[in-house]
Amino acid sequence: MNDITMITGGNKGLGRETARRLHEAGHTVVIGARAQDRGRAAAAELGVAFVPLDVTDQESVAAAAAFIGQEYGRLDVLINNAGITGTFAPVERTVAADAGAVLDTNVLGVIRVTNVFVPLLEHSDNARIVNVSSGVGSFHDTLANGYFDWRVVPPIYAVSKTALTMLTLKYANALPGMRVNAADPGYTRTDLNGGAGAHDVTTGSDEIVRLAMIGPDGPTGTVSNNNGILAY
Repeated sequence: MNDITMITGGNKGLGRETARRLHEAGHTVVIGARAQDRGRAAAAELGVAFVPLDVTDQESVAAAAAFIGQEYGRLDVLINNAGITGTFAPVERTVAADAGAVLDTNVLGVIRVTNVFVPLLEHSDNARIVNVSSGVGSFHDTLANGYFDWRVVPPIYAVSKTALTMLTLKYANALPGMRVNAADPGYTRTDLNGGAGAHDVTTGSDEIVRLAMIGPDGPTGTVSNNNGILAY
């Protein structure tokens, strides 16, 4: 039986490449996107399904879950990929409204989507949730690597990924029958950084794809990249 996989923000970048790879691996993939024209075009090119999905809109999220429920009756893999960097500004000059927009997408969006899709995931024999996070949200990596240049790492983006790590831990504890993990794609060339990353989306999606394909005895409550488990 094929895995049913939902990917938010699946019309471009890491989400699109993850969709392509999992579709080729035999998953029945549904991509969600706020930009409906681009989402439908990407889905047609990839040979996957599309559903309109704005992670900042509760009604949109609920409608997407209803579509998955009606079409497939369950969900095996949820990949929370949708995210924004927000404004590049020093933390002391960041406007609260700009910070709120980042947190609304990167943190509250994950809560909206995950909580609505949990009932469908509960129908799976091997439910997996993969949150696309970042090493810039790690206290350890921030201190070790000096991730303090706001022109490279927007502070509120980093804060949102720190919060996402904690959310991953909380969901892993709350949903012991599921595998809930976060993947750090590393500095990947995408629209989020203007194509300035160190590697392409195929390399960046490696850990996302791996976690999406683990078995019921796989890890849970971890944050990892291609080199292994990250320190929080």
